[in-house]
Amino acid sequence: MPKLSVFPKCYMNELCVTRTMTLFDWIELAASLDVDGVEMYPGFFDSLDPAYLARVQDHLAKHNLEAPMMCASPDFTVPDPESRRAEIDRQKLMVDLTAQLGGRFCRVLSGQRREDVSHADGVRWTVECITALLPYAAARGVVLTMENHYKDGFWRYPEFAQRSEIFLEIINQIDSPWFGVNFDPSNAIIAGEDPLTLLAAVKDRVITMHASDRYLISGTLEDLRKQDGTLGYAENLKHGVIGLGLNDYDAIFQTLHGEDFDGWVSIEDGENGMDELRESVKFLRTKMAKHFPHTV
Repeated sequence: MPKLSVFPKCYMNELCVTRTMTLFDWIELAASLDVDGVEMYPGFFDSLDPAYLARVQDHLAKHNLEAPMMCASPDFTVPDPESRRAEIDRQKLMVDLTAQLGGRFCRVLSGQRREDVSHADGVRWTVECITALLPYAAARGVVLTMENHYKDGFWRYPEFAQRSEIFLEIINQIDSPWFGVNFDPSNAIIAGEDPLTLLAAVKDRVITMHASDRYLISGTLEDLRKQDGTLGYAENLKHGVIGLGLNDYDAIFQTLHGEDFDGWVSIEDGENGMDELRESVKFLRTKMAKHFPHTV
């Protein structure tokens, strides 16, 4: 049955930039929520030293939390071949880190949508890089999960495969039990698309999910689609407590239940702090109990 994880979107700056919060601090905060695990991000870690990672594992175990998912952000659309090889090597480190923490899912992406990268090259480079990583991930028992993504918070450009037709073109060229989809319904909205339409196209390949929500402070979703720059963050489109935005979680979970989904649902929200995260956890626990009645 699905389990619930949490990602500290509200503390990304503190964890990754100012370093005023440690990963241990965040794990303790997460332990106050009704969740089963903590989704990790490379920037959370002070080092990859085995002794440090052992401390992280001990802290997770102390609070009965797993680390099932690694929110890695490889950039496979960089034109320089040596740079792409370096991205592959960095992703291998993230696969190792995922496995060392007892996790099973490590995110992959296409890369940034650079103006000098053609459609054909971006697709080809992404498929080549992910395919090259599959044997390495398989040997460590880690599944690579490609997300319908908007943009890593530390990237200059949005995701190359943000639009569903490019995303599908890439994933449909990769057939492996060590590769699947991390579905994010809100990212489909940001792309001006219907999350349920995308989900219908990938439902049999979804193995993890980001749970987030967006709401419009003015206008309608149709207005959003008509805006110039729909592919970016529109000023009238904001994060919100899950269940109060544009996503239909009943329809999403009903679809996933029909596919016998038993992966992780990771909350990627809470920009305004722990109180909103608690509301999102409560909402998702209720919906998961409804659609996956055997969820613990």
